[in-house]
Amino acid sequence: MKIGLIGLAKSGKTTLFNLLTGSSVATARYDSGRAELHTGVARVPDPRVDRLAALFKPKKTTYATFEVVDLAGIAKGERASLDTKEFRNADALLHVVRAFADEALGAPAPKRDIEDLETELLLADLEVIERRLERLEASIKKQRKELEVREQTILVRLKTELESERPLRAVALTLDDARAVRGFTFLSQKPILHCLNLEESAIGEADRVVQRFGLAAVAERPWTRIGWVSAVLEAEVAQLAGDEQRAFLADLGLKEPAIHRVLSDCYALLGLVSFFTVGEDEVRAWPIAQGTRAQDAAGSVHSDIGRGFIRAEVNSYDDLVAVEGSFPELRTRGQLRLEGKDYLVRDGEICHFRFNVGK
Repeated sequence: MKIGLIGLAKSGKTTLFNLLTGSSVATARYDSGRAELHTGVARVPDPRVDRLAALFKPKKTTYATFEVVDLAGIAKGERASLDTKEFRNADALLHVVRAFADEALGAPAPKRDIEDLETELLLADLEVIERRLERLEASIKKQRKELEVREQTILVRLKTELESERPLRAVALTLDDARAVRGFTFLSQKPILHCLNLEESAIGEADRVVQRFGLAAVAERPWTRIGWVSAVLEAEVAQLAGDEQRAFLADLGLKEPAIHRVLSDCYALLGLVSFFTVGEDEVRAWPIAQGTRAQDAAGSVHSDIGRGFIRAEVNSYDDLVAVEGSFPELRTRGQLRLEGKDYLVRDGEICHFRFNVGK
């Protein structure tokens, strides 16, 4: 899964990228406004993985991850960099919104900045559609092809929606129509998390950011979430570990680093859940879309396992932890189930796939 990190200039976006990925990109290097980007990997924290690793003591522990693409901060009316292929291929957008006072930019205005950013996404998509419609019109005049006529009809409808300032994530499409335009990787169609970057003094009221900044209508939009972080504060938290970090967070009234919640919000935004595989070699979290069939989940582990799928041996995380990781005890209790290929894997389940790949 890939997250596209985006924001207006000086929103704290690159600082958040560094926190998410453990990178050390200089925040000043994007001042030139060039279409520069960086990529990194963010690990999704999951206390269940920690507990399973403690039980099985594997050689390797693997958390679910996101690839994060950090695009240079954009300015209003300057959206050329949005056509960067690596960014357009993101599965969702993480929009960092300035919610702190800045000497040069003044008081924060998250609602305005969200609308400005959304406008740039709409216009970028509109430009893509207009260019394609021009080519389609010329092609259809030469030779009428039903596939092109159908594509033209869909794009004309989407153009109308964009001109009405409606992001494509809010437009209902049939499965066939969605498949027909998937290759355009429309930006306003992607799920988006607007993450407000707060100043440290505002942490106490962080849970009220929607009300404080008048974002209720934004929060109700389809495939949209509102989150928050204080990048400056999180940078301090990242320098601490263990009891020292926990004590620092407790003083702030936080149960965990806010950066953990940002990643969890991205996970939820994409409709993802995790199942686990466990053993002496590896404990691993596997991200899948909610409602994934057992055979498809097996295929995410390895294509051969999916192809040769026979049965999935399934148990719950809570049941396994209750018996301290003892599968024989689970069998005795009747808590190991055999499920077929159409079983829908649920969040937190431990799966062992039986398969056979013929010659």
